Amino acid sequence: MSVLFISDLHLAPERPAVTRAFLSFLREQAIHGEALYILGDLFEAWIGDDDPSELAADVQAALYQLNGAGVTVFVQRGNRDFLLGKRFMQRSAANLIGDEHIIEHCGHRALVMHGDTLCTDDVDYQKFRRKSRNPIYKWCLAHLPLKRRQKLAADWRKRSMAANSNKAAAIMDVNSDAVDAVMTKHAVDVLIHGHTHRPDRHTVKTGERIVLGDWHDFGWVLHLDNSGYRLEKFLINTL
Repeated sequence: MSVLFISDLHLAPERPAVTRAFLSFLREQAIHGEALYILGDLFEAWIGDDDPSELAADVQAALYQLNGAGVTVFVQRGNRDFLLGKRFMQRSAANLIGDEHIIEHCGHRALVMHGDTLCTDDVDYQKFRRKSRNPIYKWCLAHLPLKRRQKLAADWRKRSMAANSNKAAAIMDVNSDAVDAVMTKHAVDVLIHGHTHRPDRHTVKTGERIVLGDWHDFGWVLHLDNSGYRLEKFLINTL
């Protein structure tokens, strides 16, 4: 059986077509796999596990159902949903994995990451990431009133879009030295990540880097089975 990898769905109430595509993907594709790895940014913004939205409830219920059908679900935090916590995992029957996680399947061994830590040339973002991952900061943020967190999430999205529009494309991509360093650290010859929204397969000094795509006009999924890795896309119906 295959293991599936996806990332950067950026689910949001304003993007119902992507939510429909994701729920259909779980029912029609992921159901036939052994495991599903979601490598960060499942949501456009996750304000905390007390999110009362219909979207949050639907996603958690669908993942729980997938697990009940025998498919193990693994979730990594991304830069948009770094507040995903224990309650989300319990309601989804999902397993939270760390920022750098090794997978082994069908004789293949790979490192999976969201990918944001590899973009070391984006100095401003790395500063924000260090602050946002600080346990004290996260605790304080999680205990703000819901409406305050919702406003903060909206503000962050606006600022991120404005900042990224003024950055050179190379700055927002991974740094090759960072890629080589993390692959050497874990002694792997395959790295799988998302974050950059630049789906492709790259030959690197230490092996291969496979980049997952974001879900917008297309959905992207990486399959791993006895035949190796297969990166595929499918059209998202916006009607």
